[in-house]
Amino acid sequence: MSALRTARVPDSSAVFHEILAELARIEQRVSADPTFDERTRAEGRTWAFSLLRVALDTQVWAHPHRPRFTDIVWPYAKWGGDNADAYFCFTPLDPERTYLVTGQRADAAYMSLTLYGGPDDGRYAERIVATANDRTMRFGLDGSFELILSPEEPPEDSTANWLRLEPDVVCAITRDYLVDPETGRRAAWTIECLDAPSAPPKETDADLARRLTAALTWLREQSTLVLPLVEENDVAEPYPVPTETFGWAAGDAAYAMGSFSLEPGEALLIEGRSPECAFWNMCLWNPFLHTYDYAWERVTINGGQVEYEPDGSWRIVVAANDPGMPNWVSTAGHTRGRIWFRWFLPDRTPERPITKVIKR
Repeated sequence: MSALRTARVPDSSAVFHEILAELARIEQRVSADPTFDERTRAEGRTWAFSLLRVALDTQVWAHPHRPRFTDIVWPYAKWGGDNADAYFCFTPLDPERTYLVTGQRADAAYMSLTLYGGPDDGRYAERIVATANDRTMRFGLDGSFELILSPEEPPEDSTANWLRLEPDVVCAITRDYLVDPETGRRAAWTIECLDAPSAPPKETDADLARRLTAALTWLREQSTLVLPLVEENDVAEPYPVPTETFGWAAGDAAYAMGSFSLEPGEALLIEGRSPECAFWNMCLWNPFLHTYDYAWERVTINGGQVEYEPDGSWRIVVAANDPGMPNWVSTAGHTRGRIWFRWFLPDRTPERPITKVIKR
């Protein structure tokens, strides 16, 4: 008998305990890293549970025949390069089905729905299949919209927006960015599978084990995805809107990465100019690629919040305490961290920001 036939499929209990063991391994790595201070280790422990929660929501609970747009990033789920201005929602998709997405733009400065293709076993997506954004979609006078997701093009008389579902499509992610996330109305998204089976699936323990295994895979991958620190107190040359990208990244944005490392009494002055774009912001991240706690202080800033110079340029100050200058972004008690810029739908690749350490 072949090895394939004799291989034992893990049961859901075994995978359940492996997920618990993986959480323990993540915590051990966080605790053992000599470069982390007490604050960073605490952030790493809560980050592990954020990853687990999103893994369960996206890999275990979600079903492509009864889809829902589920929040995957919010103030208490920080991972994967989050920021204070955006809402992200996830739904799984079956590439052989037809979906109707409806919603309302509300106050979003930038919004999009992106289709991702690749494996459906918990590994990160391999490619962006297609994107619809507020520049390409048609809206009603009230900001409402309809978007069809299907393998075949809708009839010619259809007025809905449309994206083709390629055979490898596994999920969609929505993004909506607000200039004022405290008072602005987030975009509304709903989804319905128009040709879903009428009967619920008859799932076995093997089905649950497969979904839990996908969650375990996702947890493992996310816990090891980190960006290297670039030269301290600098921002690298921005790279343009990509023709190809990896994972659940956006396909409409140019990015720039940097880092800070400040002694007591120091601040990092960042000077630059942003091209015409739908939205841009700058965030401070810890080593786990999540923002500091913006419930208490400003640790990110966007183009609608920045106070500009008379010539349209801007100056952002990264410091532990208020330096008495406009556009202060707090390090929230961290002495080292990552800096991340993003520009959505820029009319050109942004210029490289200039940095300088100053005394306060």
